[in-house]
Amino acid sequence: MATLGVNVDHVATIRQARRADEPDPVWAAVEAQLGGADCITFHLREDRRHILDRDVPLLRQVVNVKLNMEMASAEEIVAIACVHHPRQCTLVPESRQEITTEGGLDVLRLRRHLAEVVKRLKAEGILVSAFVEPHADQIRASAEAGFDAAELWTGAYANAKSKEDADAALAALKSALALGLDLGLAVHAGHGLTYRNVGPLAAVAGFSEFNIGHSIVARAVLVGMREAVAEMKRLLVRYSQTENER
Repeated sequence: MATLGVNVDHVATIRQARRADEPDPVWAAVEAQLGGADCITFHLREDRRHILDRDVPLLRQVVNVKLNMEMASAEEIVAIACVHHPRQCTLVPESRQEITTEGGLDVLRLRRHLAEVVKRLKAEGILVSAFVEPHADQIRASAEAGFDAAELWTGAYANAKSKEDADAALAALKSALALGLDLGLAVHAGHGLTYRNVGPLAAVAGFSEFNIGHSIVARAVLVGMREAVAEMKRLLVRYSQTENER
């Protein structure tokens, strides 16, 4: 069964809406762990729109499961990762205009630069993942650049407007998963996954990690972070058992 990574960025988004000290994403990370999270994910953006520098060392101190730092490949952010040593860094694209990360990293075009960043992070003992769209050329480029894992962008699947579109997106993800595994990469998935749509993906054997943020934080507003995470974890268990029974 794939592990559950809980992204606490949107807890920080609520905090930053008032430039206040609550809700604290560090506290949310503790509650997520108590709910069964296998990984805590955060994104220290260059514009610091939600997670702040103050949060990074505190998360490093309180997170006892895998800590996954989403990040651009900018020098300033790479240097911070090398100081605080999260267990994993996931390299993602960033744009000032986007609401959240949209689309995958163009590893094919940036392969030379990214290979240097990967080498530097791995020298610090950090696992490195590439957030990419489920395209064969990007997955091959990720393996060639030295990444340990590829996190497949699930936006096309999550945003599909019809069953036909969802089925096509799911087929593309399955094909990308198979290629990634053949190339020796761990394969993760994330972006737009919710309690309503995670089932078909969770039922696919081979994914090692799902990273989910907004849907869990939205549910947590109503039931609390611990219960929201526990509910998602139960869904992953249920659907993975469905796959095992086939």
